[in-house]
Amino acid sequence: MMIPNQSFFFIFFLSHIFNTLASPSLQRDALLEFRNEFPFNASDPHAPSEVPFSSWNTSNSDHCSWEGVTCNAHSSEVISLVLEYTYLNGSLKANTSLLKLQHLQHLTLFSCDLIGEIPSSLGNLSHLKDLNISDNNFLTGEIPSSIGNLSYLNLLDLSHNDLGGKIPSSLGNLSRLTVLDLSDNHLIGEVPPSIGNLNQLTSMICYSNELNGTIPSSFANLNKLSYLILSENQFTGGDLPLILPNLTSLSYLSLSSNHIKSKLPSNMSGLHNLETFRVNGNSLTGTFPTSLFTIPSLQVVSLSENQFEGPLEFGNTSSSSSSELQYLDLASNNFDGPIPESISRFLKLEFIDLSNNSFIGPIYGSISQLVSLSHLDLSYNKLEGQVTSFLWSLDTLTLSHNSFSGFEESTEVVVNGSHYDDLSSDSFRPPHKVDISSNSLQGSLPRWICESTPLSFLDLSNNHLTGSIPSCLTNHTASLGDILLRNNSFSGFLPDIFTNATKLRSLDVSRNQLSGKLPKSLINCESMEYLNLKGNKFKDMFPSWLNSLGSLSVLFLGSNAFYGPLISSHFGFPSLRVIDISNNSFNGTLPQDYFVNWLGMSSVGGNENVGTSDGINTIMEHMGGESYEDSMDMIYKEEEEVLSWIAAAVAYGPGVFCGLVIGHILFTSHKHKWFMEKFGRNHPGGIITVR
Repeated sequence: MMIPNQSFFFIFFLSHIFNTLASPSLQRDALLEFRNEFPFNASDPHAPSEVPFSSWNTSNSDHCSWEGVTCNAHSSEVISLVLEYTYLNGSLKANTSLLKLQHLQHLTLFSCDLIGEIPSSLGNLSHLKDLNISDNNFLTGEIPSSIGNLSYLNLLDLSHNDLGGKIPSSLGNLSRLTVLDLSDNHLIGEVPPSIGNLNQLTSMICYSNELNGTIPSSFANLNKLSYLILSENQFTGGDLPLILPNLTSLSYLSLSSNHIKSKLPSNMSGLHNLETFRVNGNSLTGTFPTSLFTIPSLQVVSLSENQFEGPLEFGNTSSSSSSELQYLDLASNNFDGPIPESISRFLKLEFIDLSNNSFIGPIYGSISQLVSLSHLDLSYNKLEGQVTSFLWSLDTLTLSHNSFSGFEESTEVVVNGSHYDDLSSDSFRPPHKVDISSNSLQGSLPRWICESTPLSFLDLSNNHLTGSIPSCLTNHTASLGDILLRNNSFSGFLPDIFTNATKLRSLDVSRNQLSGKLPKSLINCESMEYLNLKGNKFKDMFPSWLNSLGSLSVLFLGSNAFYGPLISSHFGFPSLRVIDISNNSFNGTLPQDYFVNWLGMSSVGGNENVGTSDGINTIMEHMGGESYEDSMDMIYKEEEEVLSWIAAAVAYGPGVFCGLVIGHILFTSHKHKWFMEKFGRNHPGGIITVR
């Protein structure tokens, strides 16, 4: 038993030790030692111009005034060290001098170019409340299990590093933790069920890892959770009907881009704080979650790329006029039936994507009540009827691959709640992008196309449109990047509307009944990359004047009535990769040096491998989505066994066909493949056909 004097001296001794550790000079020395653990190399090309820790020097004895350092006002103990965008370019030592800062409560080393591993000794900083070692791309290794010893920890952020291994179950001991962010690493394995013990947790963010297995049922205990983001992992399951209804504080949920096989809860109306619900890119089944849309705070719903089925039923939407819903993505499911008129009661909707389903019926006129709508995608369904005039007020309109038969006759357009009979009004704003391709549209082009403000993209291909292409399209050519009108029944001349078409990258009017000569205003299309005039009745000389279009990569003139000699210029087409002039009436001979300036066809080893299938596919997709084989059907068609052609080129570079070949060649199926392998898919040069 200690006598009183001994007890007094023992307490005095302990007090002296702690005061010594907390003395200003020792705290300052510990910071300087930490700085010296990361020597600055000015010759490092990645090093910043400003030397890190410039305010940390012995000439300033007040370490509490150093950048990133916060002290206790009474004792000068360092309680917070926040270093952001500080170029450390080294690793944290196992015996780092940070361990001498025993009263440290907040430690942030954000984007400090740390390398190596997180030392387990950080688990000895027993007073830590916030630990943020994020955005250090070369920080590797595993999360030390000793982090679970930091019983006062409120925030743990190890995101945007290169950490691997499993999430240690010891993190379930952090009973005070409110924020856990482990996103954008390479963590593997299952989430330990012990995470469900963190009943103070408000944010769990673990997106973009390689976590797998099932989402633990213990997550149902996290009733204070506001943000749950587990997207872009490899989860395969989880009892969502058990877990989700218990997360009554949830405002943001993202389980997208996993492989979760489950159903949604039958009743989610109790999630009264929910604003964002993203479960896209999984294998979820069941019917439309009607209860979800009774939550007034809901703003974003993404259910796309799942296996939901059945009709859309928004249920009792009497209160939906006060709904905050702005974003609705139901694409790529198995929904069917009509698009209900009740969708128009969500008045704040800005984005709707219902593509790749089996919806039927018309677009109801009540959709005009959605005065905030800017994006509508209903492509790849079974919709029919007329395209309502309200839709011209949208920024992006995609209705392709349906069975729409025509355009609404009315020229009255509703824009932002107002009606406009004069489509040329300055206040009218049409779609920036219109895609109504692959439908059953009949008749001539509607008046709105000419009398609206400029478009940037127009695709009406694969329909039954007739009449002439109106010359008033010149109102749009200054802004249009793509005009795709292929496979219709347009007739007459191609109008001379391209004087201001400097942004036009692609023009496709193939497979129509156009005739006459090519408009010389095409020479103004300085951005043109893809020009397809194939399958019409154009009657003109070879348009050698198009060689001034320095970006032109693909030129299809086949199956027309072009005539005369090809020789009119030796300047060539410098960027051309693919040309088809087959099935015309060209005549004469070609000199051996004719293709010497067609440099795009002899490019080898350049940045663009455009002569290959992938290169041409890039061009085709960029210009409107045609595949290489589809667009190159003048070379390769399964049903065509005989191709009469002349392929001509001279080898002035290793990527061009050698010699001059004129003839009539019989192809069998295997010869088709041989030709594509030799001169199409894998050939680094260009392709020329002259049948």
